[in-house]
Amino acid sequence: MKLRLRHTKLGKIRFTSHRDTARHWERAVRKAQVPLAYSAGFTPRPRMSFGLALPTGAESLAEYLDMELAPEAGPDIDLADLAVRFSAELPVGYEVTHVVARDADSVPSLQEDVVACTWVLTLEGIDAHELRDTIERTLAVPSLMVDRERKGQRSTDDVRPAILDLSVAPATDDPRQHLCAMLATNGRGLRPVELLAAMFPALDPVDTAAKVLRTQQWIERDGMRREIIPAVPFATRTPVECA
Repeated sequence: MKLRLRHTKLGKIRFTSHRDTARHWERAVRKAQVPLAYSAGFTPRPRMSFGLALPTGAESLAEYLDMELAPEAGPDIDLADLAVRFSAELPVGYEVTHVVARDADSVPSLQEDVVACTWVLTLEGIDAHELRDTIERTLAVPSLMVDRERKGQRSTDDVRPAILDLSVAPATDDPRQHLCAMLATNGRGLRPVELLAAMFPALDPVDTAAKVLRTQQWIERDGMRREIIPAVPFATRTPVECA
């Protein structure tokens, strides 16, 4: 049986890398005694594949992975029970909110399928008036150049096409301003900190981003954008949505 899972990554666990997250999951599956299918060859690996890497230090309400269970798991395994078992074995900060069956071999991999992510950025030192003005100015310009470095290579890129939407996120108990951003993931994509560097060039984007939270990941079907797994089944936490 092929499964797709959605989980959170919150709190101190946000400082672990994408590779560490994979290790946490492999250990949790073993401890939960859930039989996984393995690849063939001299060094068999569990059939688990992960979605887009979360920047180290960022939190998320919508992380995804795919896994394939071994035949001995049986066809009638309780998916809600699996969510509980995995959550119990994962470090604090991970919570499995959804487990669904993948019934089509033709479904693209998570890294190929995701076209955009929604982020909520908690901003330090930005007032409401400045944020609204900067959002309007950013959305109005035809191009937005920013210096970026990837794998030791520096370049100046137009990141405006990657900015699909910007808005002020709904008010919370935190008095600081919150920016909601939907950013494309195709091509080189655009990281949240790079977005802040483009929007507020006079500020240090690392200092400005007091908190980075991924709230949704989006795919396209028949020309319509939708979440990979809508936030309903056995979630105990409701993802933040932008206004």
